[in-house]
Amino acid sequence: MESHAGQIRVLLADDHIMVREGTRRILEKEPDLVVVGEAGDGAEALALAQQTQPDVAVVDISMPVMNGIEATKQIKALLPNTAILVLTAFDDDEYVFAILEAGAAGYLLKNARSSEVIDAVRRVHDGESVLHPSIAKKVLQRISHDKAAPQAPSDDLLTERELDVLRLAGQGLSNREIADALQVSPRTVQTHMANIFGKMGVGSRTEAVIMGLKHGWLVLG
Repeated sequence: MESHAGQIRVLLADDHIMVREGTRRILEKEPDLVVVGEAGDGAEALALAQQTQPDVAVVDISMPVMNGIEATKQIKALLPNTAILVLTAFDDDEYVFAILEAGAAGYLLKNARSSEVIDAVRRVHDGESVLHPSIAKKVLQRISHDKAAPQAPSDDLLTERELDVLRLAGQGLSNREIADALQVSPRTVQTHMANIFGKMGVGSRTEAVIMGLKHGWLVLG
């Protein structure tokens, strides 16, 4: 399907054709979303991503040839502006942390409602994190039990305003909500988030929040 200006271009990667067809139907009911390609394995997803340069790639973890974790890592390396949304049946800790560390911005389980998937695509496109509640709980539990090595003070890396933005992002606020809280424009928040990503060497808000938690720069109550 041809995309138009203002539409979010989405690539679907899942080895189950019925899942891809169902997801395509759900997304393309929305005027601002268009599916620009479908892949049945991770290698095909990587090739199609390079060809179509989607805004968002919706990726399953369990796929032949190349799994979703490796595909995510390679897509993010080549196309850092493509947001990865995981849509999978797997919620094992090893998969959750591996794909988030690979650069995924969101992680939904396949029992999510259609409206949640649509909202998640839009939110990761806007640079926000999307974690299924059970996945968010796993992330927090893992981090709370991890004994991270001593880190350099955050002052050496992020400015005070960038820390403010990161802390509010860690509370689940959207860019617009962060802008309202700090009395700045959403575009200013986007600039701060881009600077945070660059300084921390991460590719998504999810990664930034996880790293901030591990380093003790922010605490989720």
